[in-house]
Amino acid sequence: MNLLGVDVPPISHVTIFESGPLGLNKTALIYVFATLATILLFVLGTRRKDALVPAGLLQNTAESGVGFVRNQVIMQTIGADGMVFLPYLTALFFFLFFSNITEIIPGVQFPANARFGVPLVLAMLTWVIYNVVGVVKQGPLKYVKNSIIPPGVPKAILPLVVIIEFVSTFLVRPFSLMVRLFANMLAGHLILVTFAVLTAGLWALKVTVVIAPFSFALLVAMTGFEILVSFLQAFIFTILTAVYIGSSMHPDH
Repeated sequence: MNLLGVDVPPISHVTIFESGPLGLNKTALIYVFATLATILLFVLGTRRKDALVPAGLLQNTAESGVGFVRNQVIMQTIGADGMVFLPYLTALFFFLFFSNITEIIPGVQFPANARFGVPLVLAMLTWVIYNVVGVVKQGPLKYVKNSIIPPGVPKAILPLVVIIEFVSTFLVRPFSLMVRLFANMLAGHLILVTFAVLTAGLWALKVTVVIAPFSFALLVAMTGFEILVSFLQAFIFTILTAVYIGSSMHPDH
């Protein structure tokens, strides 16, 4: 598409990539990077387990990440008995963050979660976990009852509430988890691409010598904002996973 003399690529051009050897493309390679980065962070960051004071960037990052997930996610949503999920939730948070932050890495400039495949898989994994936890902790019948029949609902509207709660708990939750992550990362990616293309086009036009620096400054600001979005989307997905697990473990809360 040509806009004011600037060629704006179609969405498919900046979100769909050709496959290389073994069917790998940019999106798959980013997920490989995110997986390896998460593993290496904790393998290398926990080599000195006996050290009383964290030393080095990796160890400080690993311990800070574990402490953050423990205090700000698990303890706030599940409680002390949710510590069994600390390894999974911590790995989930860092995996999502690493696969989001590639949006601002020169030469990559794409967040893998702007494609919905892996966000959908992770959302379905969350669905499986909180349903299994609910069945184990409460028993199948009690879990279903507590999930779809809120206490104190008038009998006149109970059938409608049961349908709404069933759809919300068992159908909407994984879909909303997937869409929230995928849509936010895709929107941010398209915004950055748009500003980058417009900035490059404006720099090439003599009549925009004054305008171009402002567009470039806005591009830098949007890049900084995407760093925040990458963190927030990883945090939101992780804390919602913990919330759903907590509601299955403690239906009264």
